[in-house]
Amino acid sequence: MTTYLLRRVLGLIPVLFGVSLLVFAITRLIPGDPAVALLGQRASPAALEQLRQDLGLNQPVWLNFEAVGERGVEGLFDAQYPQYMGSLLRGDLGRSIFSRIEVTDSLIARFPATLELSLFAMAFALGVGIPAGVWASLNRGKAADTIVMAIAVSGVSLPVFWLAIIFIYVFAVTLGWFPPSARLGVGVSFEPITNLYVLDALLRGNWVALWDALRHLVLPAVALGTIPLAIIVRMTRSAMLEVLGLDYVRTARSKGVVEARVVRKHALRNALLPVVTVVGLSFGALLSGAILTETVFSWPGIGRWIYDAISARDYPIIQGGILFVAFVVASINLLVDLLYAAIDPRIQYA
Repeated sequence: MTTYLLRRVLGLIPVLFGVSLLVFAITRLIPGDPAVALLGQRASPAALEQLRQDLGLNQPVWLNFEAVGERGVEGLFDAQYPQYMGSLLRGDLGRSIFSRIEVTDSLIARFPATLELSLFAMAFALGVGIPAGVWASLNRGKAADTIVMAIAVSGVSLPVFWLAIIFIYVFAVTLGWFPPSARLGVGVSFEPITNLYVLDALLRGNWVALWDALRHLVLPAVALGTIPLAIIVRMTRSAMLEVLGLDYVRTARSKGVVEARVVRKHALRNALLPVVTVVGLSFGALLSGAILTETVFSWPGIGRWIYDAISARDYPIIQGGILFVAFVVASINLLVDLLYAAIDPRIQYA
């Protein structure tokens, strides 16, 4: 297990290097000039050129052949990407072009919001998806199975942003049951500890803030969790149908074991392995794909932060944010692989 874990951790290095290279290249292809975005269209050419020089945007992107020829190895760092990689190896993700705030500080401040939203979205998907998938498998070919699968297909097909807008219109604007945006109401405030507002409200014993934070989470969490919910339902149903047809399940039933115990102990646990895979991949997708949901609900997380940075051509935020999300997704995939052995003792890692 230790050898396998070490090998997987070392395997993250080329993955993250490839992501950094790809993101750096793509950001340079975004139309527009950060200097113009910052100073405006009416800025003088001299001011624009001075700002590009201050930001290092007037240097060659990949390699400065002239500097390498003159100074050798030291000349490698007279280009944008080598400078970026040098800072990255020191743990420095750079500063925002517009706010001049460290990207790392912004990540620390915003990631808890995205993590909290993703956790509640996944809790919703699991809490509804697994029971619905089990129920559909136990009623195969019946009306209940058809209804559940129709809802699952609809959940995958509906665009998240459209669903989010419908939720806001129906449940926030028309019915007034839930707030349409933000993490807390205007009149509610408390001193956060971890920036996970639900957890912080519990730790502070602030029940007003706890209730308000939960109400603000409902609509974005349900909208974000719809796609993983549909996938979990379909995967649970398929896995359960396969397991329910195996010999040991038929043997347990023939011995007179209560059906609920057969389903819970003998079938569901053995059907969880493919579901865990889907949950791990879906949770990574939630963290990396919350841009639309956070934008529609004005949720101050990483997704909206990266979206605003793309609109403003803020290269350091785009690069640092996407690289961080890639690291989190790769780490979650590693954790899922390690959970296999805990769920199924037959699995051994060399």
